[in-house]
Amino acid sequence: MGPFSRRAILVAFSAFLFGGTATAQDYPSRPVKIVVPFPAGGSNDIIARILAQKLGERTGQTFLIENRAGAGGNIGADAVATSEPDGHTLLLTAPPPLTINAALYKNLPYDPAKAFAPVALVASVPIVLAVHPSVEASNVRELIALAKAKPGTINFGSSGNGSTNHLAGELLKTMTGINIVHLPYRGAAPAMNDLIAGHIPMMFDNIPAVLPQVQAKTIKAIAVAGAKRASALPDVPTVAESGVPGFEASAWFALVAPAKTPAPVLAKLESEVDAILKMPDVQKRFTELGAEPGNISGTAFAQFLSEETAKWTKIIQSSGATVN
Repeated sequence: MGPFSRRAILVAFSAFLFGGTATAQDYPSRPVKIVVPFPAGGSNDIIARILAQKLGERTGQTFLIENRAGAGGNIGADAVATSEPDGHTLLLTAPPPLTINAALYKNLPYDPAKAFAPVALVASVPIVLAVHPSVEASNVRELIALAKAKPGTINFGSSGNGSTNHLAGELLKTMTGINIVHLPYRGAAPAMNDLIAGHIPMMFDNIPAVLPQVQAKTIKAIAVAGAKRASALPDVPTVAESGVPGFEASAWFALVAPAKTPAPVLAKLESEVDAILKMPDVQKRFTELGAEPGNISGTAFAQFLSEETAKWTKIIQSSGATVN
């Protein structure tokens, strides 16, 4: 049993004993803040706003999105970790603050395995390798050949140091032996803007942000980083299909609360999120974005976080990825 699993059980038990007057019936009693630890406009922000709208409709309370970007998601995550554990401040985040940053940063202000009570995996999304139309490569094999012909001269952007998109690039470097240079941005949206403008030639990004640009033909999608093709881009092969067998990287978005949040509040959140993810209009919207509902909560979700932490830690160590 991983640290997230043990912690989830302890948090639930402690909350049951000491949760005071908190009940599922009286939660939420005031507006709820969902912190997104990355800038507005990226996949994390898009998914968060869909969830917030539905939570507001179902509970009759306002669910507000607060974008608190910086330090690879650590600033927003720490703000939630140190907030009142009553369910009125939540974190909806991509993997870094929960499963990646502990292996990248020497002095995190919080312990990911102890600071949060897992609620639910909200969505998972494919990562896409995209290039500017001017790049003379229409597939991964051609891109690798181009990178090997011009070592150290091709840059790849990402939403920031330690992001899944950054590590997907590091994994490609490690598995193919190419020398491409990472350029971290303060979020996926500014990186995508520079890709569209041709200021960077390539980047890995999540499909909700990539898909509209591919459809508008402002960028080219040459591969999907996951284990299977994306339903939203069925003609785009995986990186593994394109000459790099075993390559796999994907992104997801998780809802967590501060540790010691009362068990009835966590149960109410889990129930509401589960109901929302089953709504046909939400599923339709996720499909349009290229995302899939997460449908994992409770101790199963805690175990998922432990497994993801082990996976990304191994990739970080083997690639030598660092934050500068």
